[in-house]
Amino acid sequence: MKPKNNHGIKRIIRATGFSISGLRLAYRNEAAFRQELLLCTIALPIVFWLNVTSVERVLLIIGLFIVLIVELLNSATEAVVDRVGEELHPLSGQAKDIASAAVMLSLICCALIWGIILFPQLTGLF
Repeated sequence: MKPKNNHGIKRIIRATGFSISGLRLAYRNEAAFRQELLLCTIALPIVFWLNVTSVERVLLIIGLFIVLIVELLNSATEAVVDRVGEELHPLSGQAKDIASAAVMLSLICCALIWGIILFPQLTGLF
């Protein structure tokens, strides 16, 4: 049931609380999220140390955040599938596998972004 008078700033405050709760739950319950968050915690300061353009810096940061976003969606998908039932079902496996594939693609995209931007700097080719 929706609470009464849930609009304006009150809605924004409640939504922010739900989002923070979701981040806490993901951190507490999802090992992959913790690992990817650790990666971001290490990589993010490096972004500001690198001698790159502002656009490249934004791309590096976006690549990191996309991985976290997709991992959160993967975790949400897994939670919903598990909520529906623990019995093996082809559609349950399909949903989980597709969500997992999305995480893999986000990691590949992040690696490509970082590789394309950093490779020339590391090799001195360009």
